[in-house]
Amino acid sequence: MMMRNFTPRSLAPSLVFAVSMAITAMASAQIDQIENPTDDSTIVYPAAYFADFLPVSANDMVSRIPGIGLAMGRRGGNSGRGLGSGEGEILINGQRTTGKGNTGESLLSRISADQVEYIEIIRGTSEELDVRGAGQVVNVVLLDMPSRSSTSVELNVDYSRDGTLDPGGQLSYSGQAGDFNYLFALEAESNYNGRINREFSFDANENLIEARREDWVRDQTDYRANMNLGYSFEKSGVQLNALLETRSPPNDIDRTIHDFTTNTISHQREANTNDRDNWEIGGDYEYSFDSGSRYRFLFIVNDRDFLFTRERFDVEEASENKNLFLSNYGRDRERIARTSYTFNVNDTQGLELGFEGAQTIRDGVLRLGLDTEGMGSPEVGGLVPVSISNSTSTVEELRAELFAVHNWQLNSKMSLESSLVYESSTIEQSGDVGNERDFSFLRPKIDYRFDITPSLQLRAGIEKDVSQLSFSDFSATVDGNDEDQNTQAGNPGIAQEQSWRYEINLELRLPNDVGVLNSQFYYRDLEDVIDRIDVSTGLDNLQSARGNIGDGKRYGVNLDLSARLSFLGLPNALLTTGLSLRDSEVLDPFTKTKRRQRNNGRWTARSSFRHDVTGLGLSYGFSYEMNSNGGSGRTEIDIIDTEERIFGPQLSAFLEKQAFGNFTFRFEANNIRQNEFCRTRTRYVGATADGILEEVENYCSGGGMQLALKMRTTF
Repeated sequence: MMMRNFTPRSLAPSLVFAVSMAITAMASAQIDQIENPTDDSTIVYPAAYFADFLPVSANDMVSRIPGIGLAMGRRGGNSGRGLGSGEGEILINGQRTTGKGNTGESLLSRISADQVEYIEIIRGTSEELDVRGAGQVVNVVLLDMPSRSSTSVELNVDYSRDGTLDPGGQLSYSGQAGDFNYLFALEAESNYNGRINREFSFDANENLIEARREDWVRDQTDYRANMNLGYSFEKSGVQLNALLETRSPPNDIDRTIHDFTTNTISHQREANTNDRDNWEIGGDYEYSFDSGSRYRFLFIVNDRDFLFTRERFDVEEASENKNLFLSNYGRDRERIARTSYTFNVNDTQGLELGFEGAQTIRDGVLRLGLDTEGMGSPEVGGLVPVSISNSTSTVEELRAELFAVHNWQLNSKMSLESSLVYESSTIEQSGDVGNERDFSFLRPKIDYRFDITPSLQLRAGIEKDVSQLSFSDFSATVDGNDEDQNTQAGNPGIAQEQSWRYEINLELRLPNDVGVLNSQFYYRDLEDVIDRIDVSTGLDNLQSARGNIGDGKRYGVNLDLSARLSFLGLPNALLTTGLSLRDSEVLDPFTKTKRRQRNNGRWTARSSFRHDVTGLGLSYGFSYEMNSNGGSGRTEIDIIDTEERIFGPQLSAFLEKQAFGNFTFRFEANNIRQNEFCRTRTRYVGATADGILEEVENYCSGGGMQLALKMRTTF
């Protein structure tokens, strides 16, 4: 069904995958030096395992582990909701980092390698773990010493196609003083982007009617400060994490428009800003009783706000005339607290009982000004204000959860984790629209694991999932992808998407740490699928907004192989390759026909290679990814138009060298093929369902190849 549309070119990555599997599977020996002698489901990599690679950070160590992407990545879709969602498969010293933006994975590049004692890949389940339902867990265990400290520095500069040099850097300081451990980090991340956008428009008779060219430049640097503190008492421990982020990039656009119907050329300029600030504080407290039971309390408080301002000018020889002002302000606040008590029922069973409460608030204000007849206002840049329905809004959700999690070690090879969550919430919207709704959900989950052999594991799971709503969908917002539509309507009646999730994983760890082979099969039975719906107020005012379109399904298979190329005489070369096949089905609300779900292409193929020449302190490698194009999985159907999105293959490469003692220099080349993102938008006279073609727009955007040079050291 999905395979029949493959081309020889698209099959090439899968053939590489199959050949790699066959060759690697010929290796024969036993995993011995990295097994946990007391737990066959946990693989331990001591710091000595990475010594020849001369790692600078914990992230350097993790990247050398075969199959690490399987442990850290999740495919098949997961929304994540609250602190108990199971997201965040990275633990530090057996504990999760309580944060949304400040996560365990983000800490890996800030922890210096000389602070790490060993790294675990935990493939089993236990009430001792701080995460639930994760496929696998990566636990980075740091040295436990009376006193230790380390400082890491990274400097980098990016070079873009237009000749721009954009510097950045990171400084982190971590260590331990008795029972107190700490990590402080400062970062300035360069994120400059210069693109050339082209669009050609054709009428229903395929005549060229307009051509546009845009020189699009965003001069962005993200500033971030992190703090992670922990203190261990005799029977308890406390952690505190904090994050502060800010960015304020100017975005300038110079546009040339050639109108072939009048044979005229016009020019426009845009001066846009997008200010964003974000802070977050999270923490947890844990107390261990003499009986072995534990009490936990976790919390997160965060606050994110942004202000997007767009101003467009018609440019003539000696003057500029503003014709558009668009301002969108948003503020998101979240407060979550979770408390639980964990105890052993007997030698093979554990139980966790707890409560989670959350408050989420979204404030939004949208303003639009146009160069029309009327009284100008300074609130819209001196232009004439345009009334927008549902443009000022505050949405608040109060949510409460009662949960129970049961862990059962059935025997030496099998484990079963089951959980039951009862959720009750109230969502209230005020402002231009007043609305209040109550929801309640019962969310069961079962996670079964069977270690068929120490190297072969079967995982199976069933879960009822409820998505986290994006509160920006409740009110009108900016449409940043369509010059002809400045704003998009909101939908106060949108509800959570629900699904039953079924999943089977079979993982084989190849002998002698050669690699990991994994297959994942998943099926999602969806209810209240979220997509675009009709919210028109009349035939002369066709509008759409995000809403619930009915039931659907999504299913697929992910095949992955991560293998060392020892049999080719390259013991420190690691090849990772994978193929994802997927399909989906939903009833389109506009055409009333079945189609694939939005952004659900038929397949993705990916490969990466890394070779460490340890004798020279040299590493090099590449990564390559390509996606299917065409078909309704890449076509977005809206009320007045359709869009087909086309993504080109992505190729990047790096070269890394240790020199001058403990300095590491890394050269990166991204988007080597200089691929562009392309889109074909088909506009219709009236509704899409009527099928009366008006115009076809072919659009492509590309930023070219980007080069980067990085220098890292630890002292």
